[in-house]
Amino acid sequence: MDMKAIGGLLAQLAPTIATAIGGPVAGMATKALSSALFGHQDAPDDEIQAALLNATPDQLAAVKKIDADFKAKMKELDIDLERIVSQDRDSARNMQMATNDWIPRAMAIMVTFGFFGILTWLLTKGVPPTGSETLIYMLGALGTAWTGIVQFYFGSSAGSKAKTDALAGKDLHK
Repeated sequence: MDMKAIGGLLAQLAPTIATAIGGPVAGMATKALSSALFGHQDAPDDEIQAALLNATPDQLAAVKKIDADFKAKMKELDIDLERIVSQDRDSARNMQMATNDWIPRAMAIMVTFGFFGILTWLLTKGVPPTGSETLIYMLGALGTAWTGIVQFYFGSSAGSKAKTDALAGKDLHK
């Protein structure tokens, strides 16, 4: 599934499923989306993607509901998606510290300039009469990538909340 095309939409509509698609339970998440959009679990990724991009309000509501059900199922199976994502991000940070590779920094700079460059262009010049769909798609993809970069370099809001709770002495296992 091309998360660049649907990542932003899915992150807002079904955040638990969006998180799961990037991890080891991606198959379960894809089946849940297929079930919500088509009534069966066997739709190919490209059909799921097309259906999400052209979903009716009823289908969007079904995806929201299936996300809540998926979240409950993950809790029932004792699968902590945020922990899995956090561990993945942590291993990437550790690799970056060990290798001191310049490519992630260069990509972060390019994505940042691209995202804010397009955003500034749109705000100052407006949406162009032709190619606007491509421009908006590119802005969404860059925005999703920029969010990942900020989470990589500065941590996620969930990680920040856990740290704040830990410093405040709150029980994190409630």
